[in-house]
Amino acid sequence: MKPARIPQIVIAPEHWAELPWGEYYREALEQQLKPWFAKMYGFHLLKIGNLSAEINSESCAISHQVNVSLGGEPVQVKADPLHLPFAEKSVDACLLAHSLPWCDDPHRLLREVDRVLIDDGWLVISGFNPMSLMGMRKLVPVLRRTPPYNSRMFTLMRQLDWLSLLNFEVMHQSGFQVVPWTRQGGKMLSTHLPALGCMQVIVARKRTVPLTLNPMKQSKSRTRLRAAVGATRQYRKP
Repeated sequence: MKPARIPQIVIAPEHWAELPWGEYYREALEQQLKPWFAKMYGFHLLKIGNLSAEINSESCAISHQVNVSLGGEPVQVKADPLHLPFAEKSVDACLLAHSLPWCDDPHRLLREVDRVLIDDGWLVISGFNPMSLMGMRKLVPVLRRTPPYNSRMFTLMRQLDWLSLLNFEVMHQSGFQVVPWTRQGGKMLSTHLPALGCMQVIVARKRTVPLTLNPMKQSKSRTRLRAAVGATRQYRKP
């Protein structure tokens, strides 16, 4: 198994439209996440990476949604995702929409997310499935330098192992979208063969167990993020 951390730096796409069939994949991911967004409540939602920023999260009740990235548009907080400029346990939910595939140190990114998430906070991860038709195309050398084949595709089991080490409880995991269209049997393939889907998603919650149970202990006040300039409930590119 290849190590999670690599010395190379791969430039991530700034928009879903830069990927072949990218808009189809974005819409399919939004359909998968819509019922889960409806279950999330709190004060702050972080969308890490430009692809995360373009995900429609209007169904999420969290009003303060901040896009974090090193650059590109839309972005409200310009920062390195490996060094998030937020206090510990100050974020209610975090979206990593295809952020791990283009990250040179996914372990560190997950640890940073774990640091800023509150207890019982939500974490949503999506990526490409290496055991899919898209994953098989990575075997073609000429394609490895172009997105999405220049990304790193991690199996669901490997990502679940990482989350287990950080004490996350997985609420949902699935593969979907076998082919990037719904006509001519595409929808049937995605319905009956989800394990072969080129997209995969994980929804998890951060769990912590206190060393000493004390029902009389007063809960600590939550550290709130300062309102980011331009941060809104939902940012959609016109």
